[in-house]
Formats: sequence, C-alpha cells, structure tokens
Amino acid sequence: MAKKSVGERIVAGLREFCEAIENDKPLTVRTVELDLQPSEYDSEAVRETRQLLKMSQPLFAQFLGVDVKTVQAWEQGLREPQPIARRFMDEIRRDPDHWLERLNDSVVDVANAG
Repeated sequence: MAKKSVGERIVAGLREFCEAIENDKPLTVRTVELDLQPSEYDSEAVRETRQLLKMSQPLFAQFLGVDVKTVQAWEQGLREPQPIARRFMDEIRRDPDHWLERLNDSVVDVANAG
C-alpha cells in the first residue's frame, strides 16, 4: 500500500474532524492537535498589546490577573511574561475588538456604585 501524501492526510484529518463535530463527538488529543505555542513578548510587544486595549498599566494588570509591578517589569524589559500571559496576549492581538467589547461589558461605574 502506497504512503498517503500530505494532502491526502490533511483531507482525511479534516473529514474526521467534520464527522466528529457533526456527530457531537468530543474533540480529544486523538482527534485534534492544537498549535498553542505562545509568541515571544519583548517590552515593546507587551506595551503595544496593552495599547491595543487603550488601557493603563494598572488596568491591564487587573485584566491579566497579575500585579501592576509585573506589567511594569515586562514593559521595562526586566522580566519576560510567563507562557500563560503570552497566550492571553496572543489572543488579544488576534482580535482586539473582541476584547475591547468584552472589557466594555465588564466596566463598573464606581462613581455611581452603591
């Protein structure tokens, strides 16, 4: 039996993927492989990501679930973000409008609260 070409393997994998979705089968590591290696983030990339959301460092830190000193250290090039923070920033960079909308939904008017 001849070895399948790359194209044939891709098509077969996509068929299996579509069948799983159509039949409400759970997706597992046996049916799907994800490339989730986070990008590298230097100080400028962190700052640019924060600025995509038009946020201050303290608000960006709150959004990411880290201390403001952590964001400051990232933006000063003193520390590198951990992989989970880099993955989150990758998602922000992929669709900043989604995250801006999400943030707007989360805003609490502290002047009129309570």
